[in-house]
Amino acid sequence: MELLALTLGKLEENCYFLIDGQKKTLIFDPGAEPEEIKKVIEEEGLTPRAILLTHAHFDHIGAVEEIRNTYKIPVYMNEIEKDFLTDPTLNLSELMGEEVVCKPADKYYPATMGDFKVGSFHMKLAHVPGHSPGSTVFIFEQNGFLIGGDVLFKGGCGRTDFPGGSHELLINGIKEKILPLPGNIVVLPGHGDATTIQEEIATNPYLNGQTR
Repeated sequence: MELLALTLGKLEENCYFLIDGQKKTLIFDPGAEPEEIKKVIEEEGLTPRAILLTHAHFDHIGAVEEIRNTYKIPVYMNEIEKDFLTDPTLNLSELMGEEVVCKPADKYYPATMGDFKVGSFHMKLAHVPGHSPGSTVFIFEQNGFLIGGDVLFKGGCGRTDFPGGSHELLINGIKEKILPLPGNIVVLPGHGDATTIQEEIATNPYLNGQTR
């Protein structure tokens, strides 16, 4: 399996492409600049299989409609945030003086989270609310990484001052769902540089030296 990252938009959001041996790809959080996303797809000879959202804030969904319509692929998300796609207030685009509006998602993650499969791609899902009510982490433990959206950053964590946010929920979720994973797991965040679980346990001030 191959992984590509593309940083998009004025908030420098990280969009990820997970690619199998047949060049089929899952696209995680196509947040902006759809032409740049299509350029990667064309240059790499990829066949998009689906769009998966960690959460539905505007900077993670800005290119959803164009990519979905161009490649006729489904959009998956946590049903808790189903109204965010269609509501600029909920997806926070209204705060930026914009209106990001998408059609509803095509499919939702199982409420129980856990093992999840799209085509040839196998992963585990973890619900880690706090930055947003439906924030979902995609764990590829056998491949040594997770895609975490705006849950955990290098030296930080997601903002919790938005509607539906909770710092306590976020930190508890990180400690319960992410930190117990192997320390060498690479954390691929929604913004900024990658890190590892062991690095964040050791240095992240929000985790207070939390150990497993």
